[in-house]
Amino acid sequence: MSSILPLTGGRGGSGGVGGSGSSIYSASSPRIGDDRASNSTDWSSLGSIPGTRSGGLPLVLRRLTKFRSMDFELAFWQLTYLVVAPRRVYKQTYHHKQTKNQWARDDPAMLLLISGCLVVAATAWSLLHHYTPLQTLSTILLFVFRDFLLSSLAISFVLYFLSNKLLLSPTASSSIIDNKVEYSYAFDVAVNSFFPFFLTIYIGLLPLYGLVVRDNWICLWVGNTLFLIASVQYVYVTYLGYVALPFIARSELLLSPLLPIFGGYLLSLLGFNISKFTLERYFGI
Repeated sequence: MSSILPLTGGRGGSGGVGGSGSSIYSASSPRIGDDRASNSTDWSSLGSIPGTRSGGLPLVLRRLTKFRSMDFELAFWQLTYLVVAPRRVYKQTYHHKQTKNQWARDDPAMLLLISGCLVVAATAWSLLHHYTPLQTLSTILLFVFRDFLLSSLAISFVLYFLSNKLLLSPTASSSIIDNKVEYSYAFDVAVNSFFPFFLTIYIGLLPLYGLVVRDNWICLWVGNTLFLIASVQYVYVTYLGYVALPFIARSELLLSPLLPIFGGYLLSLLGFNISKFTLERYFGI
């Protein structure tokens, strides 16, 4: 259990959604940056090797088959904290930078755990719709590769680009030169944000399936509210991931999607059932 101590170390502090764009660490924490830093995006950090400027993904891919080197216990506790106290997960980030000289995880255990959860969820949805084994396999691949991995890669790429263009602090200074967001860290944040969304939608809709597809306003409200909660969770966990970096400023911009999310939710209550629409696209109900 000693491996999870960094999750609970340091000064806690409860953070609201609103708030400033400062780091979640104390002011005495080392600042990562350089006086000469600019807002230009460092494309060389995409997939670079750990220990260089912004490594991560290649080592993670190489470790996918090395189960003995994976810390599944730590990954499990991180998934738990992502639901009950997501801020604590990002306290691990600074510890990882101090010990391994990179912000991103180099352990694919969390990827495998979430993929396993998606396999179970896809199987449950397939059983609910009496799918054949081939249809079940297709649903599993859809959930894992399109919904999880491809969407996380795409979203992390967009946020990697925007954060290095718009969110870097011009005054960050330290003896450490690296003050750019790693693409592999942006991918970690997208993975973290997906898990609460997965629990709310992929798991939460299962027991409510017979309810949310009905044609009345109460059922519409229940289904749409689930999607609202999941979307807010995704945005908030993403925000926490970037505000954890000491060289990020104006991180409150990452909360801007909340405005169209709430606006779209209110408009949907006029008669658009998001849950029914989504389930029809996935399962043809």
